[in-house]
Parts: sequence; C-alpha cells; structure tokens
Amino acid sequence: MILVMAGTSDARELALLLQREGHSLLTTVVTESAAKSMEEAGLPVLTGRLPQDALKGLIEDRGIRLVVDATHPFAEEASRNAIAASEAIGIPYIRYERDRLTFEDNPLITYVDDYEQAAELAAERKGVIMLTTGSKTLAIFAKRLLSLPDTTLVARMLPRRDNMEKCEELGLEQKNIVAMQGPFSKELNEALYRHYKVTLMITKESGKVGAVDEKLESALALGIETIIIGRPAVAYGIYFNEFEGVISKSNEILGRT
Repeated sequence: MILVMAGTSDARELALLLQREGHSLLTTVVTESAAKSMEEAGLPVLTGRLPQDALKGLIEDRGIRLVVDATHPFAEEASRNAIAASEAIGIPYIRYERDRLTFEDNPLITYVDDYEQAAELAAERKGVIMLTTGSKTLAIFAKRLLSLPDTTLVARMLPRRDNMEKCEELGLEQKNIVAMQGPFSKELNEALYRHYKVTLMITKESGKVGAVDEKLESALALGIETIIIGRPAVAYGIYFNEFEGVISKSNEILGRT
C-alpha cells in the first residue's frame, strides 16, 4: 500500500493515477474541505495533521510500503516528518512537488528567503500591501505593518471562522479582509488590486497549480511590485516535479512493470 500525503489539487490527480496503476493507497489531508475533494474522487482519505510518531504508527498499522509526499511546497514540517518516519520504519520515500516558476530580471519582482524578510521589505515600501500568503503567518506581517504610517495591510485568505478570529485578534480591520476560496482568475485578481489600490503584493512561490502565476500576471499587468517568498530548503532525496516520474519509480519500488 502507498501512503499519499496530499494537500493540493495536483496531489489528488497523482493519487488517482497511482490508483489506476493498480496500487492500493491511502491519502492524508489536513482540512475537511480537502478530504471532501478526495472522497468525491473516490479516494480513501484520513483527515488531520500527523506528527512524526503518529505517522510512524500509521505506516506500521496499515502496512504502508511506500510514502509519496505530495504536500504543499510550504508544508515543510509535514515533509520532514514524512522523511523521518519513512527512514525510521525503513520504507522508501518519494517527493512530488510542482515545478517552480521563473521570472528572470523583472524589476517589479523581489525574491526573499522567508516571511520575516518579506515583512521588513514591505515595511520599507509602505503603501497598500496585499498579503496572499494565508493566515498561518499573518501575525508576522500584522505586527510589523499595521502600526506603520502611510501603510494599509489587506489580507486575502480562506473564508474560515478561525481565520476571521485571528484577524480580529491581530487588529486587522474587516474592510481590509478578502475572505474568498480560490482559484482566482487573472481578471478577478486585477479587480481586487484595483479596488484596494494595491501598490505591493506579497505571495509564496508555490507553483502553477497554486495560482501564483495568475497573481503575478495580474500584478505585473498593473505595474504592481511583488515580493515572492522562496520555497523552504528541504533535503527530499528522491524527487520529481512531474507525475510520470513518481508513477515509474513507484512501480519499480513495488515490483510493477
């Protein structure tokens, strides 16, 4: 059996392809909405975060022979737990991660290494800043930017109650919250930028399926400066950025040709 650690729409597609190859599998996701998507596709799913010990127990209990980590590019803790658990049990680990986007020598784009660096750079720029990195790290930006003069922080995130409660706790005004479920079209992104008169956009380098390209295309089309937070550095080992490699390697490991 293969354990597919999912978290993105392309992870679901990869799991379906592995299932069609004849592999039995179990998928894991963090949210109920992601679990519903898996169930609708006919994939067995387990919902909830899995610390390393829980992951090791799951691998042993379910007789997992291979871990395919297709979690979000910024879910580094989940990936590190998967690597450690696989090594501890002695089974193979494969990483699938959507390809990176490249924008060479564009004067509107600045790459940074982490959220703190992005917040500091945004504090220098000031203006109307649209944050599209989610609620998990909102506190980093709120602490640095909300009290600055000539600065407005607009946060775009999923329309969940815990997210709205976090915004309230951090002092983010309701009028500066965009609570919507993506994906967003280029046209909708542009409309939001125009509505808020955005002068700076902050995003993560998630890849094409994560809709980073639409955010960037829209911002660049309007001449809006963008800060891109680079992906975390993780030593994955066996790594693919396309489905075919994962399927071929999985078949090889599990004795299928």
